[in-house]
Amino acid sequence: MQCFIYRSCKKTDTYLYLSEKDKLNELPEGLDKLLGRLEFVMELDLGEIKRLQNANLEEVRQCLEEVGFYLQLPRELHVSV
Repeated sequence: MQCFIYRSCKKTDTYLYLSEKDKLNELPEGLDKLLGRLEFVMELDLGEIKRLQNANLEEVRQCLEEVGFYLQLPRELHVSV
């Protein structure tokens, strides 16, 4: 499963994972204002890795499959749903 990772230029240590590159127009209303400008960081194949540094790999995969994106917040702000 490919994902595309963007860094928020407004919120430090905040990243947006998308299931499709540049599919920013389908994000929930207001998320674009919260994150500000997004900068593309990398493409990652989630099928080829065993873990992520600051996110739960299975949670990321599930969110990408169900809603098309995953929002990685700074560690101190991370809330599990």
